[in-house]
Amino acid sequence: MGWGPLGRTDFMRNGRLARTVFSLQNKRVERIRDYRFGHVVIDGEAHARDVIVLPSRVVANWWRKEGHSLVLDDLDDLIDELPGTLIVGCGASSQMRPDPKTLQALRDRGIEVEVLSTPEAVRRFGECDPEHAAAALHLTC
Repeated sequence: MGWGPLGRTDFMRNGRLARTVFSLQNKRVERIRDYRFGHVVIDGEAHARDVIVLPSRVVANWWRKEGHSLVLDDLDDLIDELPGTLIVGCGASSQMRPDPKTLQALRDRGIEVEVLSTPEAVRRFGECDPEHAAAALHLTC
């Protein structure tokens, strides 16, 4: 009994097994949880390095070319996968700095960008529809 991989739940009704299938689109699924400095759990898997959460996949061990900066080249491999909203978590103390030209280039592509500390970015991503939002998270400073 409980949630299966397709959102199915089994339960007993009047002594008989009943099965109900739920659409995951109608049930908010918490994709990102348990953030703390240097650690986050995404889709049940722990990550200790920076990460990007896309609607269809997770990019683990995300590495930026300039350390505590975010430039457009850092998103080249996945820019066509970005949905309408990108939430950027700049670290626990917001030490990562997105380049203003990068933010403008994303906005020019029709992507709404929100720049927050990582704890706030995780909270904000939880409020969004995960099919229409992505998160780029710097997990440490």
